[in-house]
Amino acid sequence: MKKWMELALTCVMLLSILAACGNDNGAASSAGSSSPAAESDSPKPEGGKPVELTFWGDWGGEGQKQFETMVDAFNKSQDKIRVKYVLQQDMITKFLTAATSGGSPDVMFWDRWRTNLYAPKNVLHPIDEYMDRDGINKSDYYDEALKELSHGGKLYGLPLTVDARALFYNKKLFAEANLQPPKNWEELATAAKALTKWNGNKLEVAGFSLGDPGLFNMYLQQAGGQMLNSAMDATDFNNDKGISVLNLWDRMLNQDKVYKIGFEQGLGEGQDAFVTGKLAMQYTGPWMLSTYKKYGKDLEFGIVPPPAGPKGDKGSVMGGFGLVIGEGSKHKEEAWEFVKWWLANKDNVLMWSKMSLNLPGFKPALDDPFFKDDPSWKPFLDTLEIAKIRPQHPGYSVMEGDGLIPNLQLFLEGKQDAAATLKKAQEQGDRLLKDNAEVK
Repeated sequence: MKKWMELALTCVMLLSILAACGNDNGAASSAGSSSPAAESDSPKPEGGKPVELTFWGDWGGEGQKQFETMVDAFNKSQDKIRVKYVLQQDMITKFLTAATSGGSPDVMFWDRWRTNLYAPKNVLHPIDEYMDRDGINKSDYYDEALKELSHGGKLYGLPLTVDARALFYNKKLFAEANLQPPKNWEELATAAKALTKWNGNKLEVAGFSLGDPGLFNMYLQQAGGQMLNSAMDATDFNNDKGISVLNLWDRMLNQDKVYKIGFEQGLGEGQDAFVTGKLAMQYTGPWMLSTYKKYGKDLEFGIVPPPAGPKGDKGSVMGGFGLVIGEGSKHKEEAWEFVKWWLANKDNVLMWSKMSLNLPGFKPALDDPFFKDDPSWKPFLDTLEIAKIRPQHPGYSVMEGDGLIPNLQLFLEGKQDAAATLKKAQEQGDRLLKDNAEVK
């Protein structure tokens, strides 16, 4: 997802976010190989040596420790396969090189949206045959997440995490203003205006953050629109639905003045506007829960699904990661056993989720009290039911990053109006989609 404004916060608070991840691995069954830590009674493989697998990922620090914990649990659960986690910076470039030189990893931690770009290169191995053979039910996973891991009618991996943005709000500020969390755009704009505090020309409390133009897709869904046309070959936001999004932004930014571009950065290094009570509402994802709970000692916050648009349409964008098998792997069956152990077993999925504080793509795990009894998770679970993945066009990310978002930024900065913004974004975006229609 495009979240450039949040990247500034992430860079400052990266260690904090990682440190905030929990260490509760949960209790697993001791019966059979379904238990992450259960020792296998199966005989040693012929020759006495287990098959060795490499598992590539680009998460270091606390994330690396979490991956290594899962790898260790798998290795202890049986004696035929040994997995080793290998941290790879610039992982995609190295993967493509390795895939053509015979050094492909067996399993990879995979940003799902990349599937549509790399499956056509024949560097990923489809898992449909394994799924059917082993009775893995696709209905146990989010449809949108599986769609994002598919290309040409083939499935290339299983979802590890799912996420979507919801609306975080400051309960104390809402109580002081006698407000309820907004359920639609009108209530959002009204609440943002009431919560905003100016001291002369200085904005002291922003009612709502409008700092991330990359969220346009989410707003467009709420307006009843879509980013690309039904043929998936051109943009579809230069219309009344796109205009309604920019009109909402213009109302809150320039008429009601609930926000000032650059507000968060102006607070100084290490200062988070939401944690310090200087921002009343913002869109963000479950990745911020642990940070706010740990560092927002005086922060009382609530979360609700994104408010609906003017005609009641709802929307958010689903993102997340998966595990895939390299086509160049010499041990695909064993690689699948590792993926299946981790992502098709409730105990193991929960072990990962409780440790990493990520929402799993395996839905049966969401019935666990860890998720059911903590009210922080419910708004995200509700949002995931209506969230959609980004359009599966090879040039979509280029169109969004190079054509749409720069024009939206100019609009937010008051340098071009709504009509010109969408017209230019359409012209540039359509050209980028055409130029990147084929995977190169």
